[in-house]
Amino acid sequence: MPRPIPRQRPGERGQATVELVALLPLVAVFAALLWQAIVAGQAVWLAGSAARAAARAHAVGGDARAAARSALPGRLRSGVIVRDRGARGVLVRIAIPSVVGAGRIGTVAGQARLQDQTR
Repeated sequence: MPRPIPRQRPGERGQATVELVALLPLVAVFAALLWQAIVAGQAVWLAGSAARAAARAHAVGGDARAAARSALPGRLRSGVIVRDRGARGVLVRIAIPSVVGAGRIGTVAGQARLQDQTR
């Protein structure tokens, strides 16, 4: 025999809606933090790619800074720093863009080294 459906008490009408509205800001903050973590991970990945491109250009006598900039998407190109570290290779630093606002939350670096190919 099916169980009877419990009746709602008069004071509980709309309670689920109120709870959902109260949790929406927390869900939004969690989503923003998750998205920021994804953007930071992509920045780490792209810093390594830009460092490898810069090291290849440096190994053949090309412009390491231009190679690093060409390996990055447009938003990350403006703050790129490329340093020649001699025998230790090329270091590329890029800013991690903020998901909220137009600022940055820090920098990440990638380093790569290739033997000189000009000799």
